[in-house]
Order: sequence, then C-alpha cells, then structure tokens
Amino acid sequence: MPFPIKTCVACGEEFELRPGKPGFANRCPTCSVPEEDIEKPTQGDYRTDNAEVNEARRKAMRDMLYRKES
Repeated sequence: MPFPIKTCVACGEEFELRPGKPGFANRCPTCSVPEEDIEKPTQGDYRTDNAEVNEARRKAMRDMLYRKES
C-alpha cells in the first residue's frame, strides 16, 4: 500500500506522508526540522534569572491586582 502524497505548505514540494515522519503532517521533512535559533532572554529582558528582579515584579503585580480601593 503506497503512502499518501502531500504537498508542503511551506515550500510547495511534494513528499510521502510516512507513519514515523517527525514534524507536521502538512510539511516536508526538511521544513519540519525545528529551528535551533530560539531567542534567548537578554539582560534587559523581564525573563531573566535574577531572583531580586523577579520578586519585585511579582510584588508589583500582586499590589496592582489586590489593591484595596479606599
């Protein structure tokens, strides 16, 4: 039984959809490869590992959310 022929939505190339193919069912194997250049947080980014900055950010958000209106 032959595998179904699909057309890649990214590059338009035809490929066989095989059961053990990694990635998406509508992309060819070369377009399904995950990108290694994932953006890493920088020093000025709020997602840094600085515990003091994270604690201050959490405290500010908690104060804004649960502030009593008086």
